[in-house]
Amino acid sequence: MSVLVTGGAGFIGSHTCLELLEAGYEVVVVDNLYNASQESIRRVEEITGKSLKFYKVDILDRDALEEVFEKEDIDSVIHFAGYKAVGESVKKPLEYYYNNITGTLILCDVMRKHACKSIVFSSSATVYGDPAFVPITEECPVGGVTNPYGRTKFMIEQILKDLYVSDHDWNIILLRYFNPIGAHESGKIGEDPKGIPNNLMPYVSQVAIGKLKCLGVFGDDYDTPDGTGVRDYIHVVDLAKGHVKALDKIDDMKKAGADEVKIYNLGTGNGVSVLELVHAFEKVIGRSIPYEIKPRRAGDIATCYADPTKAGKELNWKAVYDINKMCEDSWRWQSGNPNGYNE
Repeated sequence: MSVLVTGGAGFIGSHTCLELLEAGYEVVVVDNLYNASQESIRRVEEITGKSLKFYKVDILDRDALEEVFEKEDIDSVIHFAGYKAVGESVKKPLEYYYNNITGTLILCDVMRKHACKSIVFSSSATVYGDPAFVPITEECPVGGVTNPYGRTKFMIEQILKDLYVSDHDWNIILLRYFNPIGAHESGKIGEDPKGIPNNLMPYVSQVAIGKLKCLGVFGDDYDTPDGTGVRDYIHVVDLAKGHVKALDKIDDMKKAGADEVKIYNLGTGNGVSVLELVHAFEKVIGRSIPYEIKPRRAGDIATCYADPTKAGKELNWKAVYDINKMCEDSWRWQSGNPNGYNE
């Protein structure tokens, strides 16, 4: 039996494929390579010494997806595929709603047709909006989302919950990630954003390597210890291992019969400010990172970090890597692959 990983050539997807292979799973990847490179898959195979099946398929292409399900004996799905840039989603809401939501509807319909009813969905802490309280537990109210990207995550969560209500044969886990950074310690796979990075860590590392001149820090007047935004940064390898634990949980749910859609926060439980991350990175590279303070960005919130207790209890999962390790591994990847996978 195989695990289908949609968007498996991307940043989190490739690290998860690696951990799945290491854990003994058979892995099938579909990815349209819109924001990813097949080189990441080749390197995953190189690191693990194991092979996986790769299909260049867009999940919006129902016929192509059907073909994959007909060829492969797929038991469960980990669903990463989707557009993911907050700022871009504000400029292109139709593209984001169409791609992320329609893609998921087609995927679930094809799964149902092939009697594959187990899915782990890549959701996000953005569903909490400006959170009612921190640290954020899974009981924190959702829905006050501040951008179209986050709303697609929120809407897909609702769709999957409704799917379970309609048919209790489905086994569904929603993983709400906080801020994944870092890279595999081999330095062979990591985050490879196309164009100017949208996220803090790849931006910092591209400034460090000289590809970008200066980091913009958006807002230094938040109600936080140093005035900059506080987030829960999680090492991508810890996050990837959380998906393996989620699949183990799906196996338990199949045996016992799922009693509900399971929801877990995947974070460290520690808040780190933008400037704390910058200074941790400076320590790793041994020199300073030029940055300038800019006005706050619309939709940004002051503080957001997880209470990961539930994942610890029910998935037997805990983040182990600290911010220094995240910076070291990010720098090893960036300095060894200055142009990402396009060497």
